[in-house]
Amino acid sequence: MKTLNQNLTRREFLRGIGRYSLLGLLGWLGLTLGRGLRRGKGTEYVWQIDPEKCTQCGRCATACVLSPSAVKCVHAYVVCGYCNLCGGYHQPNTKTPDTAAENQLCPTAALRRRFIEEPYYQYDVDEALCIGCAKCVKGCGSFGNGSLFLQVRHDRCANCNECAIAAQCPGEAFARVRRSRPYRLRGGVA
Repeated sequence: MKTLNQNLTRREFLRGIGRYSLLGLLGWLGLTLGRGLRRGKGTEYVWQIDPEKCTQCGRCATACVLSPSAVKCVHAYVVCGYCNLCGGYHQPNTKTPDTAAENQLCPTAALRRRFIEEPYYQYDVDEALCIGCAKCVKGCGSFGNGSLFLQVRHDRCANCNECAIAAQCPGEAFARVRRSRPYRLRGGVA
């Protein structure tokens, strides 16, 4: 091994740079993969809700380690009746089926209503506003056809080893599913 005051040949210099570059790359890959595994990105399984077992208890909004929750309401449009008086949109016992705030069931106005033609309305979920409280899902299932249901959004989920929501879920609706088939759908539709 040469000392510092000896001249290095060009070949030795390039070998040294190559070695240190390779070590740096391996270190960077190790850190990147380690972060991915801690966030659950390198795992084969992800958390998901079985909509057939979900009891709409509201714990998805409060038990998730993230704020707002990674659980969001989604809409199966092919199942929806596009009703004027939607059980997922309107408060129970609403006298006038309009968009007034006091008539809306969602506490964050994440469910939006748009007129199509008499007597049909389309209901869309603004996921940025949705907190996963399941009030609309419960209303839709009670007074409608159940076209609204909850899903874990994997681009937001931390994929914790032990999901805080799953630990509190009374219906045992949370389960680990393969990343290749991440969503359990209501009635087979999304």
